[in-house]
Amino acid sequence: MEMAELLAPTVARKPDVPALVDEFGETSWRGFDERTNRLLSALRERGLAPGQTIAVMSGNRRELLEVTVAVAHGSWIVVPINWHWVAEELAYVLEDSGAKALVVDDRFADVALEARADPATDGVDQWIVIGGARDGLEAYEAVLASGNPDEPPDQGMGGPMFYTSGTTGFPKGVRSTLTQVGLPLEVLGMITTMFCDLLSLPSDGVTLLDGPAYHSAQWVFSVFPLIGGGSTLVMRHKFDPTEMLELIDRYRVTNVHLVPTQFVRLLKLPDDVRGGFDGSSLVTVMHGAAPCPPEVKRSMIDWWGPVITEYYGGTEGGFLTMISSEEWLEHPGSLGRAMDNVELMIVRDDDTLAGPGEAGQIYFRNKLGTDFEYHNDPDKTTAAHREPGVGTLGDIGYLDDDGYLYMSDRRIDMIISGGVNIYPAEIEHVLVGHPAVADAAVFGIPEAEMGEQVKAAVELVDGYEPSDELAGDLMGHCREHLAGYKLPRSIDFVARLPRHPTGKLYKRLLRDPYWEGTGRVI
Repeated sequence: MEMAELLAPTVARKPDVPALVDEFGETSWRGFDERTNRLLSALRERGLAPGQTIAVMSGNRRELLEVTVAVAHGSWIVVPINWHWVAEELAYVLEDSGAKALVVDDRFADVALEARADPATDGVDQWIVIGGARDGLEAYEAVLASGNPDEPPDQGMGGPMFYTSGTTGFPKGVRSTLTQVGLPLEVLGMITTMFCDLLSLPSDGVTLLDGPAYHSAQWVFSVFPLIGGGSTLVMRHKFDPTEMLELIDRYRVTNVHLVPTQFVRLLKLPDDVRGGFDGSSLVTVMHGAAPCPPEVKRSMIDWWGPVITEYYGGTEGGFLTMISSEEWLEHPGSLGRAMDNVELMIVRDDDTLAGPGEAGQIYFRNKLGTDFEYHNDPDKTTAAHREPGVGTLGDIGYLDDDGYLYMSDRRIDMIISGGVNIYPAEIEHVLVGHPAVADAAVFGIPEAEMGEQVKAAVELVDGYEPSDELAGDLMGHCREHLAGYKLPRSIDFVARLPRHPTGKLYKRLLRDPYWEGTGRVI
């Protein structure tokens, strides 16, 4: 199967209908197919070999999807880069992933140029910018112009590698065995078609991408309907709740993926704005990525109707459970039952299986035999598995008598703010790099809209005294090394952090006082 056999039916059926829509314009299905072919051809001419990696640091725009689909049938790996990252973070991932090319949105070109000066990025051969030429970066449109618009020969399936941080604080690439490079393209067709069938997505529907596509869930929920269902993809770089409602009605959007923070912002809109929303085109509204307060979800179902479906999963395991609006109203707070291809296990601390209603670590096995691994980190891969093929996201929960999953805790240290995972160890490493800091602990505290905000507790080196000036200095230090969304919003100075003699830090002693009386367990 060539890529033409995946796109050709849609191109033949509606060649001049928009395939991609962003703030800058529209691309028809015919144009999308041609531009994707040109990009694939041009990158091959520039020496990019099968199995090599292309990184892309872009907002939600049409060119991002062109790169993604070119990779999908070019036998390459694509690494979506978080566009909030600073140059130091970008350079690390480019080196770790072995990227040979970087395609960057011109909004983030300065970060790319700073990263290019880092010796860690010497292995990157192609530096390409979307949106216009820059010194040191080749213009994306010039690259396309050099390519052949015809269907390229010798195609093989490519796939994504998403970077997610872990307990070390350094981002790690996650690859599924289902998307290994070089598999026949029939596999891609099978995966995307099954996905659309699973979610009851209508053929020739309209998908709205209103969250960052560097996140695996947003990527899947935009790319798969596009390829597997011929869905027009409408996208915006940044979420605006009023604009979202207008886009849904204007384009007759059928499916969208949201996170609880977006629900909260939508629910806070003025009554006249909410009252003017039709929304009758919506078929499937998926949500995940963070716990959703029951009162928020119930309000969304009351407003939008029973079109809201929740899932539990992650980059490592994909979709593990799913629950419809109707089921959730009968089992409020549940994350649903295991997918047909998934077996869930709740494991006690002594590695025995827990019974119904008993909390333990959530493990999963994909009955199709697929698994995951962390790129360049076999120890982390081993630590995330009970045995080969049986992995965990590190979350704590329980199954009821009917097999419905409930989460009673999360990965202890991870902060989820606005649906985005923030890993404290990385922030702690930066804080400890300041000369005044002897030790640091970072954790999440309640925040009404975002769910959590980043809080730091700092133990000072002898000779330094707590002050507002020092707190500001520490904030500035973090700002030099971290993306904005990772920055502590406040810093507490403590005489001594609660560490065990073994070195284990009891963060719960720091965190719990902030959560008392909130009705939530973190």
